[in-house]
Amino acid sequence: MTPARDSLPAGDEEGTPLGTTEFVVVDVETTGTGARRGDRVTEVAAVRVLGRTIEPIFDSLVNPGQPIPYVITALTGIDNAMVRNAPSFREIAGELAAHLAGRVFVAHNAAFDWGFLNTEFARVASGGIESLVPVQLCTVRLARLYLKQLPRRNLDAVCAYYGISNDSRHRAAGDAFATAQVLVRLIGEAERAGVWSLETLLKYGRQRRRRKRTSMPTWSDGGEGA
Repeated sequence: MTPARDSLPAGDEEGTPLGTTEFVVVDVETTGTGARRGDRVTEVAAVRVLGRTIEPIFDSLVNPGQPIPYVITALTGIDNAMVRNAPSFREIAGELAAHLAGRVFVAHNAAFDWGFLNTEFARVASGGIESLVPVQLCTVRLARLYLKQLPRRNLDAVCAYYGISNDSRHRAAGDAFATAQVLVRLIGEAERAGVWSLETLLKYGRQRRRRKRTSMPTWSDGGEGA
C-alpha cells in the first residue's frame, strides 16, 4: 500500500536533479553505542550511488585500540583477533575522506554513523567530518515519510518490504550495500511523489542532530534502529 499522494511532500523542478547527485552510503560497526564516551569504530564501509548505479568503494576493518565487548562480538561477529592487525582509523582516514568528500552522506539512522565518524576524524584532523561532507541524509527518516504503512523502519524491515537480501547483516559492507539498495528504492518513491531535486529530498530526509541512538541496533529494533 502506498501512502496517499497528497500526504507526501511535493517537489519542484528547480535544484540539483536526484539522478545526477552522487551519494555515499556508509555503515560503521563499533565497540559500543557512545562515540563521545570513548567507543570506537571497528569496521567501516562506503558505497557510491549515482542514479540506479550502486558501487562499493571502501571496506575495512579498523583496530579500535580497545577491547571489543563480547556482546558486540555476538552481534557483529567481529572479535579482537580479527582487528588485531587491522589498520587504525588514522591509517585509513585519508582514503576514506577521499571517498566521502563532496558527496551526500547517507546512512540508516545517519546520526549514529555520522557521530562516530565525526569523532574519529576529529581525533586525526581538524574539522571532523563536517569539513568533508556537505549534508547528510537519513534513510530511516525517508522510510518514515514514504513507507508509513510499515510498523517498523529498521533496516531489516525496510529490506524485507523491498525484497532486498543481506547475507552480511551487522557487518559494514553488507549493511552499507543493503542501505544503498534501500536508498535507490526510496528515491524512486520520492520521484513518484513529485520530488525531483536533492534540495527538496533533503528538506524531508535530513537527520535531526538532536536525536541519539540509545542502544545497539538489533533485528528487533523498532522504527528508529538500523
